[in-house]
Amino acid sequence: MMVDLVARPHDEARARPPVVHPSAVVSPGAKLGAGVRIGPFCTVGPDVVLEDGVELVSHVVVDGHTRIGRDARLFPFCTVGLAPQDLKYNGEPTRCEIGARTVIRENVTIHRGTATGIGITRVGSQCLVMANAHVAHDCVLGDRVIIVNNVVMGGHVEIADDARIMGSAALHQFVRIGRAAVVGGVCGVESDVIPYGGVLGNRARLVGLNWVWLRRNGVAGGDLHRLRRAFRLLYPRHAVNEVFERRLERVRAEFGDDPRVGEILNFIDAPSRRGLVRIATRGAGDDGEGAL
Repeated sequence: MMVDLVARPHDEARARPPVVHPSAVVSPGAKLGAGVRIGPFCTVGPDVVLEDGVELVSHVVVDGHTRIGRDARLFPFCTVGLAPQDLKYNGEPTRCEIGARTVIRENVTIHRGTATGIGITRVGSQCLVMANAHVAHDCVLGDRVIIVNNVVMGGHVEIADDARIMGSAALHQFVRIGRAAVVGGVCGVESDVIPYGGVLGNRARLVGLNWVWLRRNGVAGGDLHRLRRAFRLLYPRHAVNEVFERRLERVRAEFGDDPRVGEILNFIDAPSRRGLVRIATRGAGDDGEGAL
């Protein structure tokens, strides 16, 4: 049986040729996909690729070897792919990539990678980077990451899928933020945050797990209970004489077959330049549950 397919409005928009405002400056070498919209006073460099459906609202600058994924939207006065703030950078053709359906809000700066780093700065798909945030050279952000207003990060920061970085937080260079972790507002984060971890304060301290995200994503019952027990064993509420490595061995032996606990253990085992954020010694409540 033959079925007539009706195109959705955004599919029709992507089928249209690019629309470039007369005041925009688009270099001849730039590659523009179907349905691209470039608003007033934007500047697009010669090595830029804008995939289908990308919109540059106005006053946006995209330069360098930069690729913007389909249906991404960049708001006024953001800059993507410009040279990194690194004194060792000498004009090498490093890259920057923004994933599909990601939204970059006003005044955000995202710099391309460096030859002494991994050579690329990457922001994943379906991310939201809010106003005035800075994503430095060689940073790698996963999918569905939310970066709230005024967040700043040093170079080489890694932020895994579904993480949330709240307003005005500052991430030290080489810090790793695990999957679905949440960093509280005005946090100074100098060390790695475990997957599902929640940190608050200046300097940041671990106050619990991101129970809200876990419940919203279907973790409940016995799975949530095991994760809570493993966390309490690894990060006890009160000071203990047992060293962290011994607690880590106990968690590995008792809960190592649980996939989410295993994710935390693998994160801890991975090489790190910064070490792990420490547990808060007071004010965390019931292992942070309900706080994040």
